[in-house]
Amino acid sequence: MAAVDDTTSPSTTEAWRQRLDAEMARSGEWPERSPWIRLAVAALPRDRFAPGRLWDWDGHAWRPVDRDDDPGRWLELLHRRPSRPAVTELAGNLPSSSLSAPAVVVDMLDSLLLEPGHRVLELGTGTAWNAALLAHRAGPGRVASIEVDPDLAAAGAARLRAAGLDVTVQEGDGGSGLAAGAPYDRVIATYAVERIPWPWIEQTAPGGRLVVPWGRLGHVALTVADDHKSATGWLQGLARFMPDRTTATAGAPARGFAEIRRSTPPGPERRVERNPAELQDWDLLFHLRVVLPEIQVETAVDEDGVSAWIHDGASSWATLSSTPEGVFVHQGGPRRLADEVDAARDEWDGLGRPEVYDYGMTVTPHEQWTWFGSPDTGPRWPAPA
Repeated sequence: MAAVDDTTSPSTTEAWRQRLDAEMARSGEWPERSPWIRLAVAALPRDRFAPGRLWDWDGHAWRPVDRDDDPGRWLELLHRRPSRPAVTELAGNLPSSSLSAPAVVVDMLDSLLLEPGHRVLELGTGTAWNAALLAHRAGPGRVASIEVDPDLAAAGAARLRAAGLDVTVQEGDGGSGLAAGAPYDRVIATYAVERIPWPWIEQTAPGGRLVVPWGRLGHVALTVADDHKSATGWLQGLARFMPDRTTATAGAPARGFAEIRRSTPPGPERRVERNPAELQDWDLLFHLRVVLPEIQVETAVDEDGVSAWIHDGASSWATLSSTPEGVFVHQGGPRRLADEVDAARDEWDGLGRPEVYDYGMTVTPHEQWTWFGSPDTGPRWPAPA
């Protein structure tokens, strides 16, 4: 039998790797200020750190895709789209762990401003691909990673050893950091938190940098002050992240829309002029996340236009329904959520409809808040307690 040409066959691993590289280049995902990242991804490709089973949503349910049974589809899930994460675990039929989208991994590494020789702490080892890329840049023995899941920690450590990388992997709760190796020059988290744990900042050297997914919609890059009493920095980009496994976050409501709606009757219906399609704007959604962090917004489109479902995860809900006669609001519960969202939209308009990059965050031992425009003079909103 003739040998398969690894560089041309669309079913081969190398061809899929090259396809991802080219698509990242075409869409401008490779950062100009961090050319090392593209070299690291080529040296340590994503598929070398993926488990043998991935999960694919077929429109109705999650189904397993095993490397041994369907290698082509397995590779496609890893390499076809720069913006697509690969789901690696389910819990309660919902994704609980993933191999982050290549574009997101690259964006966060670029935000980290990592240099050779830096001591790095990673929160959340996962598959260990991110730890491998960090070690490729920082050097042997410079990266420590902590993972709460003992199976993931063991598997990640094994993959790093197989790749010939000297990385310390420890099982434990990332929320407490890893004091034994402090201080670190760089700290990066691979899962979302609603509040930045102060130990992460305590364990970062003055002038050091942290890159952390914040809540449901983005990551922030913070620089630790020289006096070590605060950290501040700008929001860097929009993406969705897996939440912290060890705590209930404000972004993960205990009750869903249907349950709240059933238990809380609506007030009077009214017609409004606002178009629910505005609630599909990611920059507006980010502002809502800042101002009303507990609010969940979902939208859908049908022949009458965009409709929206809003709830607070506790006791209040609202709907904005597009009909041939116009848009109608229903809401129930102690809060008037449609009115609160309208007020937040007006505030966003008044600020000039800013993008995520116009916001920043400041963290102190006892307080943290998001600000707009300037950390000293701009409006600010406290993070959830």
